[in-house]
Amino acid sequence: MKIRSFIIAYALVLALLLFADRRTGPKQDSRYSHVVDLTRVENLDKGLSKSAGVTRIISPAALIPGTWSAGQIPAERLIAPLVVLDLKPSSQDSQITLDDIADWETQRGVVPQGAVVAIRRIGNAPEMNLPITTDAAQFLMDARYILGFAVESRTDLKSDRTLARQLAFHGNYVVDGAASFSALPATGSLIIVAPIRSKSAAEAPVRIMAMVK
Repeated sequence: MKIRSFIIAYALVLALLLFADRRTGPKQDSRYSHVVDLTRVENLDKGLSKSAGVTRIISPAALIPGTWSAGQIPAERLIAPLVVLDLKPSSQDSQITLDDIADWETQRGVVPQGAVVAIRRIGNAPEMNLPITTDAAQFLMDARYILGFAVESRTDLKSDRTLARQLAFHGNYVVDGAASFSALPATGSLIIVAPIRSKSAAEAPVRIMAMVK
């Protein structure tokens, strides 16, 4: 299982690099300088364990049966631009809000369509379930067509059924138990998500990497 996941991950990286080489134009800033592995090291030893040390993907099927399982998520939704939103201790209710997104876009430009949004905790911001308000998540899914969220802590989406249903209906996934968000810039990276191929698993261990400019 672990070997298969590594093969999938590196195959995706190779395909991405080949695709990038085909692009025309003199833009040198379109090349990526390095890769950051966002997978927790414990993954290599714990395999299919669902302990807090494992980076996993929560598919739409974990939220609404009959939607995409981890292995059914289309491959084109597993490679995407990556944006990082910072959750600070001063954030209202310790969640990303619509105002936070507006401030982010004022400073850095519009969140690119089809992105994955990573939420990074700054300072002593408390750990909690998906740290974004339902309204803010809905905006990102409806207006920015994002594909998923990534967080470093464990997430129990069942505590907010409204948000969970909206995630599933939009085909969004959540990656939790990730690592090394501190090494990422706010914009300009590309995320590669490589879940173990399983037709039925709603949640599965995952290898995730970010290609950083």
